[in-house]
Amino acid sequence: MKLLITGGAGFIGSNFIHYILKKYPNYEIINFDKLTYAGNLENLKDIEDDPRYTFVQGDIADENAVDAVVSMGVDVILNYAAETHVDRSITGPKDFIMTDILGTYTLLEAVRKHGVKKYIQISTDEVYGSTPEGSFSEDDAFLPNSPYSAAKAGADHLCRAYNVTYGLPVIVTHSCNVYGPYQYPEKVIPLFTSNLIKGKKVPLYGDGSNIREWIYTEDHCSAVDAILHKGRDGEVYNIGSGEEISNKELTMMILKEMGKDEDMIEYVEDRLGHDWRYSVNSGKLRGDLEWEPKHKFEDALGETLKWYRENEEWWKKLV
Repeated sequence: MKLLITGGAGFIGSNFIHYILKKYPNYEIINFDKLTYAGNLENLKDIEDDPRYTFVQGDIADENAVDAVVSMGVDVILNYAAETHVDRSITGPKDFIMTDILGTYTLLEAVRKHGVKKYIQISTDEVYGSTPEGSFSEDDAFLPNSPYSAAKAGADHLCRAYNVTYGLPVIVTHSCNVYGPYQYPEKVIPLFTSNLIKGKKVPLYGDGSNIREWIYTEDHCSAVDAILHKGRDGEVYNIGSGEEISNKELTMMILKEMGKDEDMIEYVEDRLGHDWRYSVNSGKLRGDLEWEPKHKFEDALGETLKWYRENEEWWKKLV
């Protein structure tokens, strides 16, 4: 099987490429990435000479570039390419609309033109908005509250429309927060870890009461693997661990692991439109596709912080 991974030089995409090449010796991968600030080929240095792996630089919003790479012959497209940082979407939403919406449209048109067998859209739980209680299921309405989540919601609606209208073999995933190695250090866990290593305080929004559900990158990879091989066309699958934690609790865990005290917290003005709590019901994925996460948050967080401590040269180039 030949997979086209868009955004494969980014955090989640590069982890998935490693996962697939390790698990499936006969699979081939084309990594199509624009190499923006968050795309880093250092993430894939160890497999760059693997004959099963090919890198092509390009923008998913560029129709000619997408057409050229899909013409190389691919069975499946997995769209990991996206602008994802909420703060950046607040100050500059246009890039999010261009990549997340126009880019998805361009990929869907390529699927239609070339008869690609399956298209998987890697999306986010943020499209559902915030909830004070309970967990979102796949058929809940979208209520995005940031330009980022609105752009992802628009892309997800396009995926549904192309499945219903044209019969395209499209699957959409909505995941909770992902963490692990190779994450760009603007996100909370690598940001706080790198700050503490440098002796700097960690900026905590508001009072830190906002709650997020977290999943380790390897568990996210195995979920997408299950969806790739057993998921049904036209379906939506939530990817969640069931492990929820407030930002303040997360900060305290990081401080403890790094041997620092609470005086290293710098409380900062809350983010505009800051969602209070995300939570998804992943029962459909667990029941229909027999998937379960394997990593507990506290254990995998410790391994993640250890990776950033042992790979300072990787992130120091980026900050």
